[in-house]
Amino acid sequence: MADRIVDGRRRSDNLILDTALRDFYGAADEMHLDEGLISILSYPERRVDVSVPVEMEDGHVKVFKGYRVQHSTALGPSKGGIRYSADVTGADCEGLAMLMTWKCSLGGIPYGGGKGGICCDPTALTMREKERMSRTFGARIAPIIGRWNDVPAPDMYTGGQEMVWIMDTICKMVGHFEPAMLTGKPVDYWGAKGRTEATGRGLATCGLELMKLKGLDPSKMKIAVQGFGNVGSYTALLLKQAGATIVAISDTTGTYYNPNGINVEKAFEYLDRDAKKRGRKLSGFEKEGCEKLDSVNDALFVDCDFLFPCAVQGVINENSANKVKAKYVIEGANSPTTPEGEIILNDAGKIVVPDFLANAGGVIGSYFEWAQNLQGFSWTEEDYNKRLVSLMAENFNKVWAYAMDKKVTMRRSAYIAAIKRVSDIVALRGVYL
Repeated sequence: MADRIVDGRRRSDNLILDTALRDFYGAADEMHLDEGLISILSYPERRVDVSVPVEMEDGHVKVFKGYRVQHSTALGPSKGGIRYSADVTGADCEGLAMLMTWKCSLGGIPYGGGKGGICCDPTALTMREKERMSRTFGARIAPIIGRWNDVPAPDMYTGGQEMVWIMDTICKMVGHFEPAMLTGKPVDYWGAKGRTEATGRGLATCGLELMKLKGLDPSKMKIAVQGFGNVGSYTALLLKQAGATIVAISDTTGTYYNPNGINVEKAFEYLDRDAKKRGRKLSGFEKEGCEKLDSVNDALFVDCDFLFPCAVQGVINENSANKVKAKYVIEGANSPTTPEGEIILNDAGKIVVPDFLANAGGVIGSYFEWAQNLQGFSWTEEDYNKRLVSLMAENFNKVWAYAMDKKVTMRRSAYIAAIKRVSDIVALRGVYL
């Protein structure tokens, strides 16, 4: 993927990075942001590419590519997940790290944006191979992460186990225990009660706040959730508990649709059943009174009021946006809507709640875990959830009010608020030569 300069502005052939840049430039121009600040924030402060050699089960050594990007540390330590995916690239990490900067800024928490990952197929690795890979990656990025400079967390195909391997490796290297260097750890090992559901709880909160503002009764709303991983599954469960009807859920095995409502609790049982063997899939869920549609993306196009795309980037685009029937789209995945796709949605009068506002529950929850680790004190799950919902609702209403006042989209409103906080601090601190 190549960088290029178009009309004095950075552009990329990578979809995630280019989308992040285009959204940033659009908001920055509307703000009349200083060109020097625009240039500074167009690039990450640091990007580290590493090789990750792993001894495989058959004895041969395979080298994987690893990345860690720190987009900004203006507001505090950079923060962002580590993903294991065959598709991950350094450019992906740059774009996602930029989005994390705006997400943390908008969330009002003392973090900048970071992102990392390893280019691999995690489903093809044994546990021992994955452990070796995680520990080696941790050792290679150890010089640039830590509680006060960069605090990674789980992302796609990673979780508490991978965080423990990385943290344990680095702690042994530095000779002391430092639990605040990573978040997303298991609850029994310096993790936080409530973290597992945090992103889904934040998404559900945004949906319920929007219903409140539009005078909509949750019990009369039909919801479709594309992607039934950690984020999508808890979003669906919490919205159902609030009274909404979940009409569609999906994963890589297909979309499961029932216009009269899906038993989300039963879907969780399918995820848990033979989880290690099947990788937590919904395969067979059509037996529970659902119509099975072929693709994970079919959930995007069913008849519903609210759509939550919670899978991968770029699925609502110039070729698919006109098929979305939902009036309200709340983004759970990172960059699920392309700029071209959003133009189509906006022209159709649909409301899009942008990813870095809607899915910020995860990073806000990570901030709560980090704060507890620094203090050596644990909160109750009730306190954690109460703080999370309060902060998500406050942020949502702030962005909504600005969007209504200035007659701009929610995405533009969110970008302006987030960029202003970061750019003000960058200007205050000055350019260090």
